[in-house]
Formats: sequence, structure tokens, C-alpha cells
Amino acid sequence: MANSPLLTLRGIVKSFPGVIANDQVALDLYGGEVHALLGENGAGKSTLMKILYGFYHADAGEICIDGQPVQIRSPHAARRLRIGMVFQEFTLIPAMNVVENVALFLPALGVTLQHHQIALKIREIAERYQFSIDPWATVGELAIGAQQKVEVLKLLLADSRILILDEPTKVLADHEAQGLFRVFEKLKQDGYAIVFITHKLREVLACADRITVMRKGKVAGTLVRADASEDRLVSLMFDTAIPEQVRARQTTSRHAGPARLELRQLKTRGEGAAVSLKEINLRVMPGEIVGIAGVSGNGQKELGDVVLGLESCVTGQKFLDGHEATHWSVSQVRASGVAFIPENPLGMATVPFLPIRENMALGNLPRYIRKGGFALDWQAVQQDVEDSYRKLDVPAPVVYMPVRALSGGNVQRFVLARELGLNPKLIIALYPTRGLDVPSTNAAERLLVAAREAGAGVLLISEDLGQLFALSDRLIVLYRGKIVGECRPQETSTSEIGYWMTGAEVAHGATN
Repeated sequence: MANSPLLTLRGIVKSFPGVIANDQVALDLYGGEVHALLGENGAGKSTLMKILYGFYHADAGEICIDGQPVQIRSPHAARRLRIGMVFQEFTLIPAMNVVENVALFLPALGVTLQHHQIALKIREIAERYQFSIDPWATVGELAIGAQQKVEVLKLLLADSRILILDEPTKVLADHEAQGLFRVFEKLKQDGYAIVFITHKLREVLACADRITVMRKGKVAGTLVRADASEDRLVSLMFDTAIPEQVRARQTTSRHAGPARLELRQLKTRGEGAAVSLKEINLRVMPGEIVGIAGVSGNGQKELGDVVLGLESCVTGQKFLDGHEATHWSVSQVRASGVAFIPENPLGMATVPFLPIRENMALGNLPRYIRKGGFALDWQAVQQDVEDSYRKLDVPAPVVYMPVRALSGGNVQRFVLARELGLNPKLIIALYPTRGLDVPSTNAAERLLVAAREAGAGVLLISEDLGQLFALSDRLIVLYRGKIVGECRPQETSTSEIGYWMTGAEVAHGATN
């Protein structure tokens, strides 16, 4: 690591209506280091990185590169200063090949596109960092992990020297994440400064040289790796002690009755970008959590959609609580006692421009209708909002606030509070704790376990293998729309699941 910082931020202030997102923030980035940035929802870390990349302009403060003050007014200006960023949602064009995607990001191109020269540079960098990327491959046909490598290639060929990676491991299996950390090591050797934003403390401790923790818009502390531990990082992130993560019971409770959910030889068409499900046989019993593991884009969303009734079956059958429900509408499925926490809660589970109380009422209108449908019991709605948030151990928001004014994590909290407050028979939960801080995550996991204890069935789709192992009674792995593995968490390992998730076991004959 260099003796003087490559980039410094001093006294950074950024306010939005009613909130100070960054309050006198100072941060140093050095060449040849991985610098992890941690913090709960609303801590200000995303805002700070958006200021650094030119999405936001700071209200006050100074940014210096190599000791010289700079103005970063746009992402284009950031790239000219050799600052690059890989977002959670990739900015690739699926129909184009790797060469074309990289070329679109290069700062200067000639009159004609020199495909083969760009391909040669891609091969040189890919070989150095062991990316194994074919320059002529169509990006849309690449695995998610390979697409992420293309995003990094774009930055390297554009001569970036400060690399910001936002939650880079969220779409990767465990062994792929370890591969990414090996790439970090090579980038460090070449003098790059790497900012690693993640919620996974163990990954931070595995790869970071320094760790900065933000809390309530301020820097709570910066530690070198040798001085950091999970307990110390958590104490910096939060004012109160965090309860130990909820763990699954050793034995599953037995509840009488038919399966809460049963899918028999189910297939879907998979039109457009959707993944087709193939011969899915799946049962979720009362008092059971069935975890679904898989790298993003292998049919998890489609599985949730087909259960809810958003996607139709081509062949096969669906049963809910013993009733044949293959062709039920979404409203029929919901009325039967199915709660749904979608992958995109803002777009799929709320009406963004309506206030929180209206969105709460829309989740279960029959509960609040009065006077033959001519009135709603708003007092009951308010009470349910407060009760639901109390279960999550967080303060209830102002019910007149539009949902679109909430942060992503707070939208997730609202949908969790509403759906789990319905006392459902079946819970379909896609990434239920994505974007949540540690206290909210623990509270949500406790609610899922409590629902299971009360006899609900839970289909838990998550990218967090630790969470799946902790909560699930059974684990099922999806790969390219097909179940390629099934086991009990205590009888397998995260490494084995990771290989299934990326298709490695498929090649060796794993089947339904």
C-alpha cells in the first residue's frame, strides 16, 4: 500500500429533504488496497459513493486525487479521473458480444471500431487476472459471474485505477466469491484502489485491508484488518447489541394436514427473458421451511411467480393446501392464505405514489371494509401498521408518507411487516432480507421461524447461503430452471451447494 492516499474525501456533506445523508464524512483510499465500506440502511455509504462517482453533488466538502482538489460533476467526469464503478445491476447490453460492450465504455475510439485490437487487449487482461472470458461471446449467454468479470474488464480497459464494486458477491456462489477475492489480490499487486461495499462481514474480514463503518451519515470508525472482528464491526455499526442470528430447529414440527404447496411435474414456457421451469416436483409441508438456492437468474423468480399465479403452467399441476389451484388467479391464491414477498417489492408489492396506510389496506381489503364497502376502518389500518412494525422491532413510519419516498431497505421492511402480519398459511419469500440491516434481518428471520412454528409453510428463496442453512429444514438447488439437488442442511456443505448452483454437479450426473 502506498504511503500517501490516492484519493481523499474531507468534510463531505449531503442533505436531502428532512435528512442529512452524509455529515462531515472523511475517507482515504490508497492504491494497492481493498477498502470495505459497511453500514446499516440509511448510514450514507451509497450516497457517499454516488458523490464519488458523480451521481450526486456534495453540498460541502472536498475531494482530492493525488493531493489535488477535483470537481466530479458527472459519471463521465469520474471516469476521466480514472474512477470506475460496478453496480449491483449490470450495465451490459445482452445482445452484444464482449468486445462491443467493452468498446462502448472506452473513453476514446477511432472512426472505425477496431474489433480485433480490442479483443487482443481483452485477452491480455483476462489472462493476467484469470477471467477466462471469450471476447466474442454474446454477453446475454454468459453466466452471471462471467458478466461481472466483463464489467470489471470495462473498467480496466478504460484505465480506471479506483474501482468501486457495489455488493459484488450477491449473485455469486461461494467458490465464485473466493475467485473474485483472488482477482482483488492481483489488482492490489498492480496498485489499484478497490472499494468493496457489502453486507457480509465474513467476506469483509476475508479480503479487506481496511474497513470503514458508517452510522447515521457519519464515519463510526476505520479499522485495519488485524484489528477487526465481527463483534467489533457490529458494535461500530449499531448503537445496541445485536441478538444472535436465529437458527433452525434440529427437528421439524409436525402439523396435521395436506402440503401447504405441492408442484407436480410443473413446466413453464419461459417467454422473453424468463427462465423456463422444467419438471418441478416440490412440496412444502405445514411447519416447514424449504430453502431455494441458486445463482440469480436460474428460475427463482419464475418459481415464485408460478406459485402466485403470475405465470402459467404449460404442463403439470399446482396444489395449495390440498386444493387443485393450477389455474387460480392471483386474487384466488392470495385469498387462500398465501403471503408473497417479491424480488422487487417497490414495483410488485406496492403502489409507489400512494401513502403507506393505503398500501397497507390494499394488502387485505376485506379486513378493513366497513358499511358494505363504502368506508374503510383507517384506525384499524393504523393499528395494524404499528403492530406489524413492532414485530419487526423497528419504529413504524408516518403512515401518510408515500411508499416511493422510502429507501429500498425501508420498502422491504414495509412489505415484510404487511405480509407477515396476515398470519398466512404459506409464505413465498424471495430475498426477504435483501437490503435490510442486521437488526431488521434478525427480526424478519425470527418472524419466518415463528410462522413455521405456527404451522405455516415457507418457501424461502435467498442468495445468502448462511441464511438458507440457518433457517431451512430442506434445501433445494435450482440450475437453469431445473431442480439439480435436494438435501438437508446438516447433511451437506456450502461448498457442495455452490457447485450445484453453478452447474458443476450437473456435468457429473446430478438430477432431480
